[in-house]
Amino acid sequence: MRTFHIEKPDEQLRAEIQDKIDNLNKPKGSLGTLEELAMQICMVQQTLSPHLDHPCHLLLGGDHGIEREGVSVSPRDVTWQQMINFTRGGGGVNMFCRQHGFKLRIVDMGVDYDLTNVEGIVDRKIARGTKNFLYEAAMSEEEFNQAINAGAALVDDCADEGCNIVCVGEMGIANTSPSSIWMHLFGNIPLDDCIGVGAGLNSPGLQHKREVLHQAVERFQKENQQANPTDTVTILRYFGGFEMIAAIGAMLRAAERKMLVMVDGFIMSACALGACHLVPEVRDYMIFGHCGDESGHRRMLELMNARPLLHLGMRLGEGTGALCSYPIIVSAVNMVNEMNNFQNANITKYF
Repeated sequence: MRTFHIEKPDEQLRAEIQDKIDNLNKPKGSLGTLEELAMQICMVQQTLSPHLDHPCHLLLGGDHGIEREGVSVSPRDVTWQQMINFTRGGGGVNMFCRQHGFKLRIVDMGVDYDLTNVEGIVDRKIARGTKNFLYEAAMSEEEFNQAINAGAALVDDCADEGCNIVCVGEMGIANTSPSSIWMHLFGNIPLDDCIGVGAGLNSPGLQHKREVLHQAVERFQKENQQANPTDTVTILRYFGGFEMIAAIGAMLRAAERKMLVMVDGFIMSACALGACHLVPEVRDYMIFGHCGDESGHRRMLELMNARPLLHLGMRLGEGTGALCSYPIIVSAVNMVNEMNNFQNANITKYF
């Protein structure tokens, strides 16, 4: 895997940033999370006057071999059908991108359908879906590296257009399954506590999903007992989807280029968790948009000491929850740049 050189933000500016925030004409700490968010953004950008430029949303699509085991209520055809729907502006992600001024890039990382002639879809297809991780690794090392590099290159395209804040979303039927397994293996959390209903499984369907994922993890651990079953790349490659590995590459490259990274729901949080295990410094650049209703999401966020900005009961994916949080990020930036301070406003500082 390529090496990402991600620097922790320089701490020298922190005291000066805090002083500016504390001297805005408000009670100290009275804007709560906005103040914490403003600090993070100022630290990432190393400035007292932060700015958000040309926000970009990457919508990454891919299919999963494990879908063949009936672990999702939706068939894989929904992946390509939705990808085409996105090009026509009809998805939830389209609406929120329009509302908040994000440039949307729809990217085929591994959809099991020929989308090459569909206008509006960027072709980065590695294969027509991953292999079935119930029986073998989802992807080869070469495919893993290809996906990581593709995600990084997509961020470079955004950055070259002046973007300094990137949001990542996904479209891939059955991708809650690898997310649950990553959460289990990286977080040392019982697997059943990590598995939810996905797009809407009923109770028998949820039980079947648990049985399949338990079998997959047991096979993986048996196959890798001579190697290192806790190796991060091995775990990511064995279970992940092409769109998920590309998301990790995008997150790491964005942090390497000192861009803010907006993290969406359960699946993208699993990708963020994987990215943090690869390069822990990436965490400083992440803003967690919301906590969804998928089982275990809050617990996964706790593994990264993440406090989501919203909890709206959403579980659509596509990056929609993160996009909904963008106005809060804008408010944090505006607070630092536009609020007056006590001295200029001729208000007595009372603390």
